[in-house]
Amino acid sequence: MSKIEIRSPLPGTFYRSSSPDVPPFKADGDSVASGDAIGLIEVMKTFQEVPAGVEGKNITFLVDNEEPVMAGQVIAEVEA
Repeated sequence: MSKIEIRSPLPGTFYRSSSPDVPPFKADGDSVASGDAIGLIEVMKTFQEVPAGVEGKNITFLVDNEEPVMAGQVIAEVEA
């Protein structure tokens, strides 16, 4: 089993859910499909969905909710 990295497509702030009162798109340990959203990146009041881009299981987030991220930074890993 190998770990596949999911990287931030943009610099900004990473959010794991679409709103503070909604559960996260994915939780640590969840399985993901290629098109599944795992979070959002906010850049200047605009939100960009972050797709998993891979299919696998046991996603592990490496950044916290509302944490600033750089473009290309690894934000999660998935076992594939």
